Amino acid sequence: QVLLVESGGGSVQAGGSLRLSCAASGRTFSTVAMGWFRQAPGKEREFVATINWSGATTYYADSVEGRFTISRDNAKNTVYLQMNSLIPEDTAVYYCAAAAGGVVVARSEAYDYWGQGTQVTVSS
Repeated sequence: QVLLVESGGGSVQAGGSLRLSCAASGRTFSTVAMGWFRQAPGKEREFVATINWSGATTYYADSVEGRFTISRDNAKNTVYLQMNSLIPEDTAVYYCAAAAGGVVVARSEAYDYWGQGTQVTVSS
């Protein structure tokens, strides 16, 4: 079992930055892949970024490539999402998720555990 708690959301103007954190419980954190997803009002949940169990491999959605960076600290059981050059289209509830497979994956169906989400609002 992995319990995930996101933090770091908030409101920011376009062009600004935020860093999301996702703290995980459980001793298996260092073996799972982690992902970030988001859901905007009236839209389906979409993939944002993923990182493998060791942190050596990452993968991003085209819409955030070059602006967002996913990282993890296995000693702290935490995964991060650094978001720069934010635009209003980034406004959404952001969720972190854990995949027991350990490898990077963009499909939400591959993730076994989900956090409750944190709101990010970007104003123009």
